[in-house]
Amino acid sequence: MEEIRLQKYLAEAGIASRRKAEELIVQGKVKVNGKIVTELGTKIVPNKDKVEFEDKEVKIQNNLVYILLNKPIGYVTTAKDQFNRDSVIDLVKVKERVVPVGRLDMYTSGALILTNDGDFVYQVTHPKHEIEKTYTVTLKGIITDEEVQKLRDGVKILNEEEEYITRPAKVKILKTDSEKNISRLEIVIHEGKNRQVRKMCEAVGRKVLALHRSKIGSLGVKDLKLGQWRYLSEKEVDTILKKSIYNKNN
Repeated sequence: MEEIRLQKYLAEAGIASRRKAEELIVQGKVKVNGKIVTELGTKIVPNKDKVEFEDKEVKIQNNLVYILLNKPIGYVTTAKDQFNRDSVIDLVKVKERVVPVGRLDMYTSGALILTNDGDFVYQVTHPKHEIEKTYTVTLKGIITDEEVQKLRDGVKILNEEEEYITRPAKVKILKTDSEKNISRLEIVIHEGKNRQVRKMCEAVGRKVLALHRSKIGSLGVKDLKLGQWRYLSEKEVDTILKKSIYNKNN
């Protein structure tokens, strides 16, 4: 069998995305034939070399699954959490080892895909692929047309301790309530910077009271109660992948 890179093998086995798998290798959490490997150029032969992650053997799973979850507030999008907080993995009871595709912060609810297909994770989360994500945001105060336009045009946020100007976004006002002193917006972005929508709203001086991701691409969660999940159809998976390839080439 042909050799493949270790990080690709880990991704195809559903351990993590390729980028995250590279971090795990560098951190010394992966063994090949009983020895810790930290070199990113390492290649292995599937079904011949023994690969272990955190002392458990890793094998590529033939049964690929794709799950859409309506994530509740209070759950983290990591398989393991150093503070022992509830994880989205606890909500999805399947025999396959699945990982979240991208992330939602603990205080954001909504659409989240989980899978054991490492190539799918790579396609959907790579910055060049730009899958549309739709959010419903409740803000404190009555937002102005000027502030909305700033969000549309792009605002300066801090991303991993570096200043970053967000790309143009689709923004529309869904509701304003003077008595409750709140505004509700729909914001559609293509990027996936850490806590991006919250930071965008803060950049125009608005505090986020509630944040919900209603769609990933065309996949919505309005028919799923918070905490519920379902399998994606083959057609839905293909649609997401085709959309990511289209955005990459445009």
